Amino acid sequence: MSGHSKWAQIKHRKAATDAKRGKIFSKLSRAVTLTAKELGADPKINHKLAGAIEEAKKANMPSENIERAIAKASAKDGVELKEVLYEVYGPGGSAIIITAVTDNSNRTTNEIKHLLSEHGAKLGERGSSMWAFNKDGKEFTAKFPAQLSGGDIQKFENLLSALDDQEDVQDVYSNADIE
Repeated sequence: MSGHSKWAQIKHRKAATDAKRGKIFSKLSRAVTLTAKELGADPKINHKLAGAIEEAKKANMPSENIERAIAKASAKDGVELKEVLYEVYGPGGSAIIITAVTDNSNRTTNEIKHLLSEHGAKLGERGSSMWAFNKDGKEFTAKFPAQLSGGDIQKFENLLSALDDQEDVQDVYSNADIE
């Protein structure tokens, strides 16, 4: 035998898959906890919570994780999660809205600023990107699409990937139109 085993190959793929699922579960858990804290822990009354639970179930998040996230919302000694909104000037003049759920907004803001500076974007002041969007409930839709081309497309896609990997980031909305 040459020392190769099938398990060694599977182990590396499984570790990568498990890490990805862990990030997704962490984001979904934060969303469930925040929603339960805001509007109550009963999904029959809190329709926003019911939606967050449904989204978690679609991602195959275990029921005990969902229940733990709901329980965390009513715990007196639990960490205080809050939703933070960032307005960003993106590559090629695109406008970006980032929503995050965090227990430490200073840490999250610094991490977001670092990611933005690495990918050719800047954190803006309140209202600097909001003008480019309509707010429909909790969703943001672009009013004015920004055409990206060439190197800006690659910078934009790299930025989205980096933001997706950031644990506190929940949603990213942009007016970028990539063709």
